[in-house]
Amino acid sequence: MDAEIAHMLGGRVRIADHIGWDRSFPVKYLLVQEDEDGAERLWGRCAGVEGLFVDPVPPAREVLTLRGCSPDGPLRDVLADPGASLRGLGDVCVEARDGEQPLQWWTLVDAVVVAHRPHPADPARYDVVLGAGVRNEEGFLELPPVPHFELFAGTTACAASAGRCAAVDGLFEPRAEPAPLPLELIGCEPAEPLLAALRRPRRRERGWGRLLVLDRHGAVMASRTVGLAVTGARPSVLGGTLVDVTLADGGDDRPTPASRPVWEEWHRGAPTEPNRWAPYDSQGRAEWLDLTTRAWRVPVPRPDRSGREHRLDGRFVTDVPGLHCAIAEALLGPGRYFGREWNAFKDCLGGGFGVVPPFTLTWHDSEVARRALADVVEDPEGRLSYFEEIVQLLERCGVTVVLR
Repeated sequence: MDAEIAHMLGGRVRIADHIGWDRSFPVKYLLVQEDEDGAERLWGRCAGVEGLFVDPVPPAREVLTLRGCSPDGPLRDVLADPGASLRGLGDVCVEARDGEQPLQWWTLVDAVVVAHRPHPADPARYDVVLGAGVRNEEGFLELPPVPHFELFAGTTACAASAGRCAAVDGLFEPRAEPAPLPLELIGCEPAEPLLAALRRPRRRERGWGRLLVLDRHGAVMASRTVGLAVTGARPSVLGGTLVDVTLADGGDDRPTPASRPVWEEWHRGAPTEPNRWAPYDSQGRAEWLDLTTRAWRVPVPRPDRSGREHRLDGRFVTDVPGLHCAIAEALLGPGRYFGREWNAFKDCLGGGFGVVPPFTLTWHDSEVARRALADVVEDPEGRLSYFEEIVQLLERCGVTVVLR
């Protein structure tokens, strides 16, 4: 069974058809773990899961002070208002830099200006007191003795410079990791590894596994990393010989409750019609992209095609996630993956995802994206909008772009 499961996980196949489950309700989830040889071992199959959709736990609120701040963009606009106190900035990214090299960064979640005053050594600069939750992000290098700090406001896809400062009081403080949120497996039929864990709960660290989410056809539509430490088990509410199992840590990459409609649509089966992503807002479209990423992570081997004309329906390209949904559909068809942001899109153009330049992309209703993304700027110099960057990247990679 384990070898068969491992083979099936490599593509979009009907897993449920290969697993005996003589009940009136279907298998919807598989719990698996990769062994030392890289094969997936089945831990259990389940009819339901509670706790898969959760809002992220916000970090605790703190008070920080930006010292010697030269404000720009949104922060400058806020400080120009005499009533700046209690004005929100949204999320603010703080990058510690050595020259032009970013070394470490943090996100100040839902930052609010509490107070500000002229900096004692330079009245042209400010000391700005912020209230925010602080989330540590990944860093790669040790900080220099005297770093400087760049500030960016907004989301990753629409970040704007907010200035720079000489120091940030309160930033370099130890912070406890948030307590993990459990996950309940409902109507679970355990395989031997899970049975062993149930016989000896808390006996040893069991590492991490994957919860595979199946669509109604039995194909894997998504995967989420979960901890395999068991903290409880009981006869299932679904009866029979099934059990309900509590995992101590359901992982930190779970979808939010707002994502349910997107997952429900994908549960009916991989999309076969274009523009099914279009009715969703930016968050829903981003979740749609996430499902395409997971669904086609292991593509069916086939040579890259080139030299064709592809038509992009631009009527609904009103944000960055929509742009990448539409481009993927134009090149590969509904529900397929071809990058979800600029860097990933560039990687896909390099080959290995089914289409490679040269080809022609005829972009219909391109003015919709040009207008909607006019203020979305990722270029560090702020010279190009996201729309212009994508068009320039396509042309630089050998794509003939026809804007209609």
